[in-house]
Amino acid sequence: MKKMLLIIMLGMLSTSLFAYSDLDMDGVDDSIDKCPNTPLTDLVDMNGCTKKMLLSPHHFDIIIGANYSDSNYGSRSQINTYSSSFQVDYYYKNFSLQASTSYFETDGDGYSDNGMNDTFVGASYQFKPAQALSFHIGIGALLPTYDTALNNNNTDYTASASVSYALGKTNIFGSYIYTMINDDDIAGIVTYQNTNAFSGGLGYYLTNKLYLSGSYNTSDSVYMNIEKIRTISAYGYYSITTHWFTTLSYVYGLSDSASDNAVSIKLGYYF
Repeated sequence: MKKMLLIIMLGMLSTSLFAYSDLDMDGVDDSIDKCPNTPLTDLVDMNGCTKKMLLSPHHFDIIIGANYSDSNYGSRSQINTYSSSFQVDYYYKNFSLQASTSYFETDGDGYSDNGMNDTFVGASYQFKPAQALSFHIGIGALLPTYDTALNNNNTDYTASASVSYALGKTNIFGSYIYTMINDDDIAGIVTYQNTNAFSGGLGYYLTNKLYLSGSYNTSDSVYMNIEKIRTISAYGYYSITTHWFTTLSYVYGLSDSASDNAVSIKLGYYF
């Protein structure tokens, strides 16, 4: 009798176990789960629907880079510049903050220099009026950590706007940056001016980890009576893991006022 009772109890237990199904593992049986496939990181209500996202909306990344450029600026001998860069970004939903700086070393025939470039701090906001369309607006400041004999001694300010439109795996993008140059003129030597910069191009997602793009860029020089700086550029982004990523860019100068060639490789960690 006891043996028979044990068999009946085990049978009832196995039946109840096999009857229970919770494919998204949120603690709510699939038969009454009104929100199937809820992420494991979400806290759900009695209906199995998200009532709180457990992942933090705050994110950061840290990016280090190595950069090289060469130029002769018309009649001058070739100048090679090497620099190392450091960047930190903070993200909260559609809002972000950025700070970046770099250290350079320049060598040429009878000429050499080294030191800090200007340090950039800024903020931007993204909004998406449609799934395929996104806009960025931003403001920033260029702190005068770059010290030269040309009175580059004041803080400059920037305002920017960019747009991106997705067509499947392809996106079309463009941007505009206005910079207010506050450096002091040197009579008879240099006169500074505010600058406008434009960029436009195409990008393509080869895979969900690899993105490539090309663009045409033009910008005013910070110096009066200097031709516009015109370049074309290629850019690649690769997601190594969930947290690690790398970028590679190449810029080719189209005008005498631009560097002939510039290459940059960066490694970043997102958390």
